[in-house]
Amino acid sequence: MGRSSSSSIAKTPSSSTFTKTPKQREAVDLLGGQARHVLLYGGSRSGKSLILLYAMVVRALKCKSRHLVLRFRFNHCKTSIWHDSLPKVIEMACPKVAVRWDKADFFLSFPNGSEIWIGGLDEKDRTEKILGTEYSTIFFNECSQITYEAVIMALTRLAENAGLVNRAYYDCNPPSRRHWAYRLFMESLDPITKAALPQDVYASMLMNPTDNRANLPPGYIETTLETLPARARDRFLLGKWLDVVEGALWLQETIDQHRVTQAPALERIVVAIDPAVTATKKSDETGIIVVGKCGDHAYPLEDLSGRWSPQEWGKRALDAFYRWRADAIVAEVNQGGDLVEANLRTLDPNVPYHSINAMRGKIVRAEPIASLYEQGRVHHVGILPELEDQMTNWTGEANWSPDRLDAAVHGLTALLLTQPSGQTVTYDDWEAISPY
Repeated sequence: MGRSSSSSIAKTPSSSTFTKTPKQREAVDLLGGQARHVLLYGGSRSGKSLILLYAMVVRALKCKSRHLVLRFRFNHCKTSIWHDSLPKVIEMACPKVAVRWDKADFFLSFPNGSEIWIGGLDEKDRTEKILGTEYSTIFFNECSQITYEAVIMALTRLAENAGLVNRAYYDCNPPSRRHWAYRLFMESLDPITKAALPQDVYASMLMNPTDNRANLPPGYIETTLETLPARARDRFLLGKWLDVVEGALWLQETIDQHRVTQAPALERIVVAIDPAVTATKKSDETGIIVVGKCGDHAYPLEDLSGRWSPQEWGKRALDAFYRWRADAIVAEVNQGGDLVEANLRTLDPNVPYHSINAMRGKIVRAEPIASLYEQGRVHHVGILPELEDQMTNWTGEANWSPDRLDAAVHGLTALLLTQPSGQTVTYDDWEAISPY
């Protein structure tokens, strides 16, 4: 691979030390054991990625060798690994070592000649370049977002003869039990053939944020993770593999695979509302979802849903409209009729507004949107836990109203389901052809 002059040498402060938690020490022992493939899975900010990067750096310092960190999207790897986690690990693990960071080809090199590269599987040219050589370690970061076919392709390059035992590392917030990682590491089955695998080749370990409490901001577990909906709490706090709800239109791994950390420049933005009839403690929520569009892809941006009075949800929708510089507010009006528009017009007479009369069943309206997710055309920006909880739990036979999901369906229909003429395809009576 070619070298670039766009590089810098950094020597980290010698005063920095790396103190591992007991759970991380247990993980280090596992990584140095017999297994060639090791998965660390569990809740959010439990130190999984950090300890795997630490192990990779230690391996790189042992002898001249090459190592690779892969994510589904290169931009995510650049943001989370190159700019954040990897510099921290270098500072903690080897503060006196002069490391050269190549900012053009995105690899770092050590004085002994070892290299650590980063890459994504979403850019063909770069992927072919990176996988054109061999490695002693490949780390599949956030492997819940990576297909097993891509893993198999990358593992063909785990073939460097540098004097190390070649190893593959994996980490994830566990998705559903249908995911290949569950079958591979928890059931010891080949995800394709379902044949039994050797027990000593694959190993896994649960690491949760409570194990890493000493390194987390005060209150993060209590105020952020413990307040999540049950399904999201199981995943991001307790590190549980999720049960698949039969009949649900969405799988968690489908959402994960196409998730982004930042939306591109958006052409259109709508604030979609699915209003509740009442606003008591037992009422349904009013769904308020902000959705943007770029080309033929859409980006759910924010979830503002809750049990609000008409004045409260109206203010929240209008605040989102102006904050996001949206093009229109769209709302489902079966329940409230013209009262939805009247409520918004009372607060702002000039807001662009379009109504939806959704007479067909929710499942029929949702199916085309679920298909867009499967096509990779819908990308959640960050994590929207309550919305995703509804998406992966709701079936057409459920006896509860998926208000957040309904609002997202309204917004995505308004932005993506278009005819060649550019007119919005409506389910039921879309009262105005979208001018935005």
